Amino acid sequence: MGAFVRRIRWKRVLVVAALAAVLASVPLVWVRVSSAPYRHTAADVPETPVALVLGAGLRGGRPTPFLAGRLDVAADLHRQGKVKVLLVSGDNSRKDYDEPTAMRDYLVARGVPADRVVADYAGLDTWDSCTRAKRIFGVTRLTVVTQEFHLPRAVALCRSAGLEAFGVGHDTSRQWASTTAYGHFREAFASGKAMWDGLVAKPDPRFLGPLETGVTSALER
Repeated sequence: MGAFVRRIRWKRVLVVAALAAVLASVPLVWVRVSSAPYRHTAADVPETPVALVLGAGLRGGRPTPFLAGRLDVAADLHRQGKVKVLLVSGDNSRKDYDEPTAMRDYLVARGVPADRVVADYAGLDTWDSCTRAKRIFGVTRLTVVTQEFHLPRAVALCRSAGLEAFGVGHDTSRQWASTTAYGHFREAFASGKAMWDGLVAKPDPRFLGPLETGVTSALER
């Protein structure tokens, strides 16, 4: 009898574990499926007025290799005429850390006209960058640029924020295989917050502020 009860208990544990695994996978499935039609290569992405380049950290005041890769992709899209203005969105929450300015300087040094780069100094996470692009900078249609492993979440969140968003990713799998693998692993957990922010809570960004005309002015030049 005792063995029978233990078997029943183990079956219950396995059923609960299986259900938990299914529930845990729902956000990741949503992120990937909802964004799939809108993820492209630089060669086949539709033309949009704006590229939103998401921050990825600084090292010694300069873009990290991952961020530099994103910026290189964005600069290439601009050279191809796929986008007209680059909106660089990152963290400037303290005086000694200015991600958007470093991003802009990197792009200008690589031939992008300074008047075609607009900085968002309060892009503290992916959701904030997407929703600020729409609510603060007045963007309605854009191409979001990030690493390939982050692209499904970035596109899904931008579209949930009301943007007609497409995406192009920077492939890091060959040059930084282990870091890329960790990025994929992290996305499995980050997709839960993304689904909550994008479908349920739709929170205000941490910083709103007045409307900014930087993108509109750059597009009119």
